[in-house]
Amino acid sequence: MTKSTNERRDLYPTIAPFDNGFLPVGSVHTLYYEQCGAADGTPLVFLHGGPGGGCSAQMRQFFDPKKWRAVLFDQRGCGRSTPFSCLDDNTIEHLIEDMESLREHLGVEKWVVFGGSWGSTLALAYAQKHPQRVSGLILRGIFLCRQSDISWLYQEGANALFPDAWEGFLAPIPQAERDDLVAAYHRRLFGEDEDLRRIAARAWSQWEGDTITIKGPAGRADDFDDDRFVDAFARIECSYFANGGVFKRDNQLLEDAHLIADIPCTIIQGRYDAVTPVWGAWALAKALPKAKLYIVPDAGHSAMEPGIIDGLVRATDAFAEA
Repeated sequence: MTKSTNERRDLYPTIAPFDNGFLPVGSVHTLYYEQCGAADGTPLVFLHGGPGGGCSAQMRQFFDPKKWRAVLFDQRGCGRSTPFSCLDDNTIEHLIEDMESLREHLGVEKWVVFGGSWGSTLALAYAQKHPQRVSGLILRGIFLCRQSDISWLYQEGANALFPDAWEGFLAPIPQAERDDLVAAYHRRLFGEDEDLRRIAARAWSQWEGDTITIKGPAGRADDFDDDRFVDAFARIECSYFANGGVFKRDNQLLEDAHLIADIPCTIIQGRYDAVTPVWGAWALAKALPKAKLYIVPDAGHSAMEPGIIDGLVRATDAFAEA
């Protein structure tokens, strides 16, 4: 990405949606969606993280509102979608088909898919299932959702970088259950004891909140102080990552990368990302030789770190001009 100035790019100004609504999907769930920018702009769909994170107004600001028709939606069970914190009929296969339902509902033939963290997982899985509907990929904080990636964050890996925050993550789990922390949390988040569920949800979410920036615990996002967000985030995320993860094949996204080899792809990755380490982005770039990988030298995982914002805004601008 050629930089015309040494100054870092910032988010575009605050923008309100020009359209929003609710789309029933299946027999259980209804998705909240919104469209921002120009009604006749280049279509793009924004995929939030988690799973279970939901969208916010700030996420609209990565896109030039004069050039993009940006579609944002809250995935099943989170944000403004209903029923809240619901895991019934809530798998990555459901989310992929939700994207197709939304695309058809909005009359979009093809769109650029923009996703970070879990959003990158969903973006890759969607593109591999429906490559004819994807005109480009803009990805951040690559999470390939392999067992090694899950274990890095929730069993052994990131704990070496954040031992202070790790103590809080371990606290709700007795020593005898710490050989599989995801399973131990799952028992509490889906058990009948509401107090244990609340404590587990808080600890699970705080751990991720404490690791998303290079600032560590002092730099965690405000969302992790919201009890409602915390409950959905922890339950949905833990459910997806328990019991072998989301894919039938552990290395599925890399093994199937050939299916999207001709789709333009830009990857923005923080060098010091402790949640989704740089090895995932590196492996993906190797599997997609035409992809452009930019490693931000002074950033972690959060999309809102200055270097990541700069990379993502430059990427969306470049796609808009292509």
